[in-house]
Amino acid sequence: MNTVSASPRVGLFWFSSPQTFFPLAGRMIPLFAALAIGLGLVGLYIAFFVAPTDATQGESYRIIFIHVPAAWMSMFLYVVMAFWAAVGLVFNTRLSSMMATAIAPTGALMTFLALWTGALWGRPTWGAYWVWDARLTSELILLFLYLGFIALQAAIDDPRRADKAGAVLALVGVVNIPIIYFSVQWWNTLHQGASVSITRAPSMATTMLWGMLIMALAFWMYSIAAVLHRVRSIIVARERRAEWIRELLAEGRLK
Repeated sequence: MNTVSASPRVGLFWFSSPQTFFPLAGRMIPLFAALAIGLGLVGLYIAFFVAPTDATQGESYRIIFIHVPAAWMSMFLYVVMAFWAAVGLVFNTRLSSMMATAIAPTGALMTFLALWTGALWGRPTWGAYWVWDARLTSELILLFLYLGFIALQAAIDDPRRADKAGAVLALVGVVNIPIIYFSVQWWNTLHQGASVSITRAPSMATTMLWGMLIMALAFWMYSIAAVLHRVRSIIVARERRAEWIRELLAEGRLK
């Protein structure tokens, strides 16, 4: 009787504990890693061997198959990071704060990749690797927010205090996401507008669109695998004194 009455609560909160989430994450990592590799290979094949040459930018446009998915993920991951940070701040849940901490390095990587590929694309397109364009500047600020989140947490020894301080910074930084997205509409910028929109037909060939979307999925799968791997490491580091971690260490299942 007690088991039946407690089942809804178990269903909702069972995996909110690091102890129950840890093995689940371990089982999911190989799946998402395999999907990332498979989708990445398909996307790159379409990008370099199937998609036609752009009539205006020539072959240099092919960098968008890396640049655009990285830019999408840089913004999406920040929103997800801020969400988990807020959940941890409001409900004081350990795993939520660990998830936010685990997301930050991958988000910073995606932001750096978006800026770097954007510079390589900007040289033949604009004649310069960098201009203080509204879209580029706000994306650079996003990188600083990621790095600031990581540095702030690293500077505070107490994990609980570090999580709370990082959550405040993450929530304040969310205001930058709509600025990045709408910058090309709000200001007169060199950066081109969105090629893919939910309100109108895409302004690119179908093969280009499919290649970009597949690469975006590959980046998404990679991000999930990387975050799950990192959150397992964070769980081990923070829960090292817990009995279940000591048992795993004794069995040789953790290094």
